[in-house]
Amino acid sequence: MKADFIQALEEIEREKGVAKEILIEAIEAALISAYKRNFGSSQNVEVEIDNESGDVKVYALKDVVEQVDDEFLHISLNDAKEIDSNYQIGDVIKIEVTPRNFGRIAAQTAKQVVVQRIREAERDIIFDEFISRENEIVTGIIQKLNNNVLVDLGKAEGILLPSEQIKGESYNHNDRIKTYIVEVKKTTKGPQILLSRSHPGLVKRLFELEVPEIQEGVVDIYSISREAGSRTKIAVYSNDENVDPVGACVGQNGGRVKAVVDELNGEKIDIINWSNDPAEFIANSLSPAKVIKVTVNENEKNASVIVPDYQLSLAIGKEGQNARLAAKLTSWKIDIKSESQSEESTDENLE
Repeated sequence: MKADFIQALEEIEREKGVAKEILIEAIEAALISAYKRNFGSSQNVEVEIDNESGDVKVYALKDVVEQVDDEFLHISLNDAKEIDSNYQIGDVIKIEVTPRNFGRIAAQTAKQVVVQRIREAERDIIFDEFISRENEIVTGIIQKLNNNVLVDLGKAEGILLPSEQIKGESYNHNDRIKTYIVEVKKTTKGPQILLSRSHPGLVKRLFELEVPEIQEGVVDIYSISREAGSRTKIAVYSNDENVDPVGACVGQNGGRVKAVVDELNGEKIDIINWSNDPAEFIANSLSPAKVIKVTVNENEKNASVIVPDYQLSLAIGKEGQNARLAAKLTSWKIDIKSESQSEESTDENLE
């Protein structure tokens, strides 16, 4: 390993961002292990690589003592003074013990260390790139299909676990797919990127892509409740009284919401106005059902809702879905009754 090796390390530093000094330190540490493995494990040694020439030298480190108990670790004061008269008891002396054929071992070891460090650096770069994109949308190409769907994201591969897939959605090899990055983990094999198609955050990010008013901060998304593949409710509000938040999200002729629905393969989306009045917000959340009256209990965060008789099944929804999503959207417990049920309860109370 001569000057051309140092030049190669400098080239790696420029191209891969791995500091030459870090590589040299790692190579020196690996060479200590290589020397002990090949030439004597009981010695205490130090390896030095010249930063300019690339020359490699191995030194045995020995303590200066009165009486030598271990010739690998100790040197007598008399022998030390023959090397340099200034040595005293307790000093550490470095004696060069570089083997004749150590250059070949050094070259092989250095290559392995450099390759490993480059791989680690590239993994770190990919991890840093994707960790900064957590909770964002990425587009990739489906590569492998089993229970887990593997998605090629360019520099890395993401994994779509069964729990994060949309029930009933088909995933075909080489299809392009938009997914939401739930989490990025650092592992010994590189970054593990966990993706989702069912996360409510996917809907949020899709609306951000389609609605300029959300990107500009004019319209905000207050909350989202989702049963992936079936239905989503999204509550929005405007920071500008001249901008209708629901209209902005729906778009001209429904174009904006249609783009989101198409991306989610026909998932129904209800967009409703958020209100800081809980009763109004709860009434809105039960859309498309019409509400006659909402009575709220602020302390317990539960609400009683009365709807017209013909709207009861719509308000509750198929298998209770509409009411369930409304409760999730508002974070309130909602009890829904029809007008006639409410009157019966009133009559019973009067009796």
